[in-house]
Amino acid sequence: MRTLTNLLRTLKPTRPVLWMGIPLSVAVGLSLYFFTASSIETDSRERFAGLAQNARNAIDARIKSYTDVLRGTVALFQISDPLTREQFHGYVQGLDVPRHFPAIENINFSIHVSQAERPAFLQRMRGQTLANGTPLTKFNITPGGERPEYAVVIFVEPEARWGAQLGLDLRANPLVRDTLNALRDNARLITSGMPIAALSGPNRTGLGMRFPVYRPGMPVATVSERRAAYIGSVGIAFSVDKLVQGVIDEMPIKNVRMTLVDNAIGVDQRRGRILFDSAASASDPAPPFLAAANHYSSTGVVDFNGRPWHATFSVDANELNKGFEQYAPWLAMLAGFVSSMLLYALFHALTSSRRRAIKMAKGMTRELRDSQAKLQLSHQNLRRLAAHAEQIKEGERKRIAREIHDDLGQNLLALRIEADMLSSRTVERHPRLHARAHATLMQIDATIKSVRQIINDLRPNVLDLGLSAAVEWQVAEFVRRTGIACELIDEPKEVALNDHAATAFFRILQESLSNIVRHAHASRVRIELKMAGCRLSMTVADNGIGLQSREGKGGSFGLVGIEERITILGGTFMIESSPGGGTTVCVTVPLQMEPTHSVLPPGLPVAATPSPLSDKASALS
Repeated sequence: MRTLTNLLRTLKPTRPVLWMGIPLSVAVGLSLYFFTASSIETDSRERFAGLAQNARNAIDARIKSYTDVLRGTVALFQISDPLTREQFHGYVQGLDVPRHFPAIENINFSIHVSQAERPAFLQRMRGQTLANGTPLTKFNITPGGERPEYAVVIFVEPEARWGAQLGLDLRANPLVRDTLNALRDNARLITSGMPIAALSGPNRTGLGMRFPVYRPGMPVATVSERRAAYIGSVGIAFSVDKLVQGVIDEMPIKNVRMTLVDNAIGVDQRRGRILFDSAASASDPAPPFLAAANHYSSTGVVDFNGRPWHATFSVDANELNKGFEQYAPWLAMLAGFVSSMLLYALFHALTSSRRRAIKMAKGMTRELRDSQAKLQLSHQNLRRLAAHAEQIKEGERKRIAREIHDDLGQNLLALRIEADMLSSRTVERHPRLHARAHATLMQIDATIKSVRQIINDLRPNVLDLGLSAAVEWQVAEFVRRTGIACELIDEPKEVALNDHAATAFFRILQESLSNIVRHAHASRVRIELKMAGCRLSMTVADNGIGLQSREGKGGSFGLVGIEERITILGGTFMIESSPGGGTTVCVTVPLQMEPTHSVLPPGLPVAATPSPLSDKASALS
């Protein structure tokens, strides 16, 4: 109520400048009225044109399906020579014509007979029976009279309705005779365009299509060869009104008028024959076409096997613009008028809201930046923690390897010396004791070898000789264990790399080779160490099956570990793969950069850096 009072205050005569909103609102309302009416008119016409085109497409599809039936019947005659009446009847029954092709009235076959073949043909036909068992003893060619050639209907389905057509000579009609000659010589489907008298009447038209049948196995490349191989023709007769009436009934708009006109010249030299008019009736077989302004109309071509049919759809505009469309222009005018009257109030409200929104956005942006800074700091702390954990893990490996080397290794060495002395002193006087001592000596050697392998797995001593030596040793071990050919290209023989970076490179190489053995199914591996400026890169490539071919094999985090190690070193990680094209892993680190784990998050204990392994010669070296 308060809002209405404020609005009335703005319309007082004491403030005449505000009354300019009334004519402005009226102008806006009228503009929206005419714009909405025009849009609805355009949309209705386009929608009706689309519906009409869909209907024409449906008619095209039905004609094609009936043509396919005709071609399928021709194929039946070509694969079954001779075709019996029972086979033809069974084939048509299997088509279930009334259900799937309701417009087809009959399917028939006319055989080509010459005057010389007529007596034998009649004798053969009079010895046959219909599908219901009725004998054809009175079979004859109609109309009577002798002609050089005949096209006699000998098969027709359904026989119960069209049995009287048996014996009909299609060539007796001069117009049909020319059509049959063109059909035979051109080896293509023929549509004469002539209405079938038995199917045609007021506002209903019956048409036919025929296709030639040639004797299987005979050439038909030339006209003379086609005439020699010609057996007869298959035809279908269908009702045009049944063909199109279903399409009209399926249209979502009621009271649509459809006219179908054959504009091709027929064998009777006629053009423009009206095949169907949904508005026609027995009392008014040819109603006039209306061209009023409130009618929508759409005309398009339907292809009847080479004969253009013009299908025209028309409907009253009120059939399309029902319900909301009738009131939409008035509603648009009212909305435009009210919107214009409230424009100033809305503008003021939007301005105030904009100021509040900007203030709120600034506060949210400030909070978002603080959150991003905290998240980035947390991410850096997590990465430093991961680097510290990696450093501790490598240090622990080195410590364990040193303890095994210094304690267990020396004990095993002393034990071996004692066993060797015992074996040497009992070789002659105590053979059985010597054998036991020798077996013990072999067991100690095997244990020493196992301990040496454990030390190498924990932290190979060869890393103390530099990255290049460690890579060469790892490649040699890989070839020895797997038998896979491995090519090493080591450009920088001596690289000034800190122990942490060298260990990371070595672990990356180990993980890459392990992935190749477990997943790649490769037969060749190429490893390249390369120096580019102040950056050291390592590339491991194989000719295996690629990453995409190994999808679905979960439980492996090798690539994640490689990427994390390189990120800690401040380097880059790249992987390329294609199905069947192998996989290439490339890592690059700056040489001058110190490892990021030198700075730890506050509160984390700093582990003492373990001393390198003793390099003195021993049984485990």
